[in-house]
Amino acid sequence: MEKYGDFDVVVVGGGTSGVAAAIASARAGAKTILIERIGTLGGQMNVSGPPGFAYAYMFNARKEQIIGGIMEETHNRLLKEGHALPHTTPDFRIGYSFSLVDPDYWGLLIFEMMTENNVELLLYSVAVDVVKEGDKVTGVIVENPSGRQVVFGKVVIDCTGEGHIAARAGAPYEQVPKEELEPHTVSFTMDGVDWDEVLQYIRENVYDFNPMVTPYLDWTDEQVRERIKQVTDVREISNFMGFYSLRDKALAAGDWHPYSGVGFFIMPRENGVIQAHFQHSSQIDNCDPTDVRDLTKVEIECRKQIQIALKFIKKYLPGFKNAYLTRMCTEARIRESRRIMGDYVLTKEDVREARKFPDVIGKSCFSSGAKHVATTETITGTDVAFPKDGGSVDIPYRCLVPREIEGLLVAGKAISTDRDSYCRFLQITMVTGQAAGVAAAVCARKGITPRELEKDVSELQRILLEQGAILYGTH
Repeated sequence: MEKYGDFDVVVVGGGTSGVAAAIASARAGAKTILIERIGTLGGQMNVSGPPGFAYAYMFNARKEQIIGGIMEETHNRLLKEGHALPHTTPDFRIGYSFSLVDPDYWGLLIFEMMTENNVELLLYSVAVDVVKEGDKVTGVIVENPSGRQVVFGKVVIDCTGEGHIAARAGAPYEQVPKEELEPHTVSFTMDGVDWDEVLQYIRENVYDFNPMVTPYLDWTDEQVRERIKQVTDVREISNFMGFYSLRDKALAAGDWHPYSGVGFFIMPRENGVIQAHFQHSSQIDNCDPTDVRDLTKVEIECRKQIQIALKFIKKYLPGFKNAYLTRMCTEARIRESRRIMGDYVLTKEDVREARKFPDVIGKSCFSSGAKHVATTETITGTDVAFPKDGGSVDIPYRCLVPREIEGLLVAGKAISTDRDSYCRFLQITMVTGQAAGVAAAVCARKGITPRELEKDVSELQRILLEQGAILYGTH
């Protein structure tokens, strides 16, 4: 087998967590390689969706910014170039803030940042196994057009999303039976929308939508809906979930399928153009994303549902009569898979209590407990926990360190949590990716394992702060 090379840090997976990990690692002084199975970078940001919707929940319900670092840097750079929208935290949507970016320009920027930071890329390469010495991971085996190669690293970071590397290394993990997993989606985008007509319908039919009220606001649904009637720009709303009466009418007529609700997010493009991105109009349940047969089924069945959705949208949705398809995500967005069990498991109670931890490496204000379902209601959950007082929960470094395995870190949605607190949302994947990258670089330089770093995370936190991460000073 060919030896590809030796590195301080090997990052496997070029999605949102992986790109953040690679940039952060290189900036912390480590010789870094990023391995990705396809020819582009970005994952759920610009490959599997929801494109452009990435920058959600950067502010908590108190309007405190809780996420900075590489995520904020990319937004700022694109905003200056006209490829992003400013942070939006209108009074009735706080806690559901959006900072939208153009996904294709974001993808271009990420490649630029790889070059800027001397990250070596190994694309079109599938990591199929790990190399171990005892319980320590020392590298990964990849297969690509050149054949089979081995890449050695002092520290390996699993950013595959589904925890493939950690699982192959023998790390313990949890995954609910596939009958209970959240459904998976193929997203798509449409242009040619009459946004004035859309907004007029929304203002005249406020009860046809989910206002998505956070408990901290202490607003009634009626107050929120009265406020929405005053909206003059669709960018104040950002995401439009509902159209319930139109959905029900279409269902009765056989023009809609029963596997998802109706709704979309706005997506900025060049010259002030706004597009509609649909990420809930196809949903396939009972599919295990670690089973290739089930993954194949997702791709096939989602596209059948999208055919139905496109016809429905043009026929029923106000403002979409002349709309047209501009983008299909090239692969499914996986909502739920493995959670690699680490030295700490983040729980729903942690989220509810907005807990703070001494080994904090980032923050989240997303709720715990709500789950997507493959029905027209889309989301369910009777005991949804929001961080108390409109605050945020700390993500401990220990959630990134898998049990029973050395030399390995996990970042992204597979980090150690209970099921309710699964960290699949893009903002958390970038936060944990940046933290894992810095931690791996520190470990490689000091010649220690990620678990040994738990004894003193002060240098990790110092570098994260230098890289713009937000660790302290918020609720």
